[in-house]
Amino acid sequence: MLRFADLVEKHADDITALEAAADEIPLFIRLFRYYAGWADKIHGLTIQVDGPHQVHTLHEPIGVVGQIIPWNFPLLMFAWKVGPALACRNTVVLKTAEQTPLSALYVSKLFHEARLPPSVLNIVSGYGPTAGGALASHMDVDKLAFTGSTEIGKVVLGLAATSNLKPVTLELGGKSPFIVCEDANVDEAVDLAHNALFYNQLTYTSARGDQQGLRVVAMESEGCSVYFGSARDEGGVYRKGKPSDPLGSFQRTYERKKEAIWDLRQGVSSGDL
Repeated sequence: MLRFADLVEKHADDITALEAAADEIPLFIRLFRYYAGWADKIHGLTIQVDGPHQVHTLHEPIGVVGQIIPWNFPLLMFAWKVGPALACRNTVVLKTAEQTPLSALYVSKLFHEARLPPSVLNIVSGYGPTAGGALASHMDVDKLAFTGSTEIGKVVLGLAATSNLKPVTLELGGKSPFIVCEDANVDEAVDLAHNALFYNQLTYTSARGDQQGLRVVAMESEGCSVYFGSARDEGGVYRKGKPSDPLGSFQRTYERKKEAIWDLRQGVSSGDL
């Protein structure tokens, strides 16, 4: 894993060109070096019991770990899921988002250059209902980790349960209101709200905000009017741009277009179109 992190550092420019992920690469490298450091420090407790018993704790890998990641953090999601699994001596089958497969495919090649044994890390590209569904329902997958929408998380959980009842870890999108109290610092509130909304090109799906926009609840007061005026002015400084443009605040995403193409293909294959 340490050799892999060194190779990613060496090929950082090539990876950036694939996914416009320059901001992710330094943390990606740090994460893999961090997880590599934990590989020989896995520990646990053996619970003592009364009576003539011998009790011990056995540490062993889970086995085959299936992982499904979204498109908004292609490199960091790879690191957060693959790093711990490999450090604990598991094998991994990672399903990339269909919109952003290139960075995962590239860095997996670097893993093999770093002399990772064959078949320990496996990358699957494809659409969610087919590739993701097959992974979630596969009888030989011992554990599943999924990051994505709540709607698809329910589907993944059902497929895992009806196959071999594999344990599932779900990280699902959230949406909570941003509350501005009447005694709030208006400048700080505007900065926090705009960071929540525009962070990572409006694709940060958590309680801080998501690509559908940020819900703001402001207490009715004089400060409320000042807040919304300042928020409107601050929003005017953002501009669209190409991923290679350092002056671009955020770039277009193509999630809705991809969904439309998928729906059309499904309609054609089923004879409805």
